Amino acid sequence: MSKTSQETINGIVWKACDTFRGKMDSSQYKDYVLTMLFVKYLSDFYREKLEELKAKHGDNQDRIQKSLSREKFKLDEKCTFEYLLKQKEAENLGEEINKVLERIEEDNKEKLEGVFRNVDFNSETMLGRTKERNKILKHLLEDFSDIRLDLRPSMLSGNDVIGDSYEYLISHFAGDAGKKGGEFFTPSAVSTLLAKLVEASEGDRIYDPTCGSGSLLIKASKEVGNNNFRLYGQESNGTTVSLAKMNMFLHDINDAVIEWGDTIGNPLHLENEHLMKFDVVVANPPFSLDKWGADNASEDKYKRFERGVPPKSKGDYAFLLHMIASLNEHGRMGVVLPHGVLFRAGSEGKIRKQLIDENLLDSVIGLPANLFFGTSIPACILVYKKGRTNTDVLFIDASGKEHFKKEKNQNIIDEKHIQKILDTYKNSNELEKYSHVATLEEIEENDYNLNIPRYIDTFEEEEVVNIEATKTNIENIENELVKVKSRMSGYLKELGL
Repeated sequence: MSKTSQETINGIVWKACDTFRGKMDSSQYKDYVLTMLFVKYLSDFYREKLEELKAKHGDNQDRIQKSLSREKFKLDEKCTFEYLLKQKEAENLGEEINKVLERIEEDNKEKLEGVFRNVDFNSETMLGRTKERNKILKHLLEDFSDIRLDLRPSMLSGNDVIGDSYEYLISHFAGDAGKKGGEFFTPSAVSTLLAKLVEASEGDRIYDPTCGSGSLLIKASKEVGNNNFRLYGQESNGTTVSLAKMNMFLHDINDAVIEWGDTIGNPLHLENEHLMKFDVVVANPPFSLDKWGADNASEDKYKRFERGVPPKSKGDYAFLLHMIASLNEHGRMGVVLPHGVLFRAGSEGKIRKQLIDENLLDSVIGLPANLFFGTSIPACILVYKKGRTNTDVLFIDASGKEHFKKEKNQNIIDEKHIQKILDTYKNSNELEKYSHVATLEEIEENDYNLNIPRYIDTFEEEEVVNIEATKTNIENIENELVKVKSRMSGYLKELGL
C-alpha cells in the first residue's frame, strides 16, 4: 500500500471543512476539525501498537495491556475514532463525542489534561439544534473515515507528516480568519527566520511567553538537530493552548510544558518562586497590546519593570522586558514587534536606552509590510543577547520590494530572502542600501532612536529627465494625434455619420 502523504491529509481534512462552511466562521469550526484530526491520529497510533503487540504476544492480554500502558498515550477501545464512527447515527452524537474526549483526557491526565476543555461537540450555540447538530457531526465523522486517511505511524511518508499537516491547516485557518488568525499563528517563514537567528542548540531550554499554537517553539526546536531540548510556553487563550498541546504531540514532542494564563500578570514558568531562566526565548507578542497590566507593574514581584513601566496602551516593551528577565546569563532571544518600539519616546525611549547601554541589543531587522495575519503594518525583529563581547548593533533593512514576494492577500518571504538575512546577520556584512553595523557612538548621536532609515540609506535617486528629448517626444505624439483624428474624421464621413 502507498504511504499517506502530507498532501493527502491536507486535501481530505480541508475538504472536511466544507461540512461547516457557511454555517460558522472558520475561527470557530477550526477547533472541531483539528480536534477530530488529533483523535484520528491517536486512534490509528493505538490501533497499530495493538496489532504489533497481538502479533508478538498472541492472546496474552496481560502482556499486551502491560505494554500498552508504557506507550505515550492510553486509549480505551471505546475512545477510538472507529468507536465514534459506529455511533454516527446516535441521537445524542455530540454528547457521545464529548464523553469520549473526556475519557481520553482522564486516562492521559499528565499529558492531555484540559486539551479538549474548550471544544464542545454538543453545543447548540455553535452547532445548532439536535437534528442539525447530528447532521454536521455525522458528516464530519464520515469525512475523517476516508480510507486514504491512514495515520498509523508506519503508513506516514515521513516523521513530520502529521505535524506538518497540522501546521498547514492551522496556517490556512489563520489566513481565513483574518484579524483573529494572528492571535494563534505566526507565518511559517517568519517563524523559520526567528528560529534560525537564535540558533537553539543541544540541551537548550526554549521558551515562548506568547506561544499561540506553538509553531514558533517547534521551529526553534528543529534547529537543535536532535531531541535533546525542552520546550516551554504560555498562552492566555485557552482554546489556543489546546491547539499548542496537540501540535506538540503531533510533532512527537511529548514533554513540552505549555501553561494557560496571562504571562505579564501571572507568569507560570517559575523556579524557587523566581522566573525560570532559559537559553533561548522567542516570541511574536500581540502588537501594542492595550490594558496589558501597567497599573500593577511597579509592584511586580519579579522586578521585570525596574528599567521603567511601558505605556498603559502599548504592551510591546512589557513583553520584551519579561523576555529579557527570562534569559539566563548566556541567553539569546528574538522577538517580532511593530516599528514603534524603535523610536517612540517617553518611558519606551528610556527603556530602549537602558537596554542598549547594558549592551543587550544585538540586531534590528526590518521586515516587509503585510507579512502577518490581521495587520498590514511592517514589523521588525529585535535580537538580544546576554554576555555580548562587542557593542556594535547590526541593522538590516529587508523591507524593500526586492526582498519579498507579493501574493494575493499576503506578502511572503521565501528561502532566498531568509538566507540573505541570515548570511548578513551571521557575517555582520555591510551591504549598500541593505545593512549597516552601527557603533554605540552612532546610536548615541541619534539619541538612541533605532529607526532603521537613520542607519541605512535606501533612497533611490530618480533618473535625470532629458527635457529636450521629452519635449520632442511630446511634439511627435501630438503630430501623430492630429493624423489619427484626421483619419477618424474621414472614416466617419464615409459612414455618413
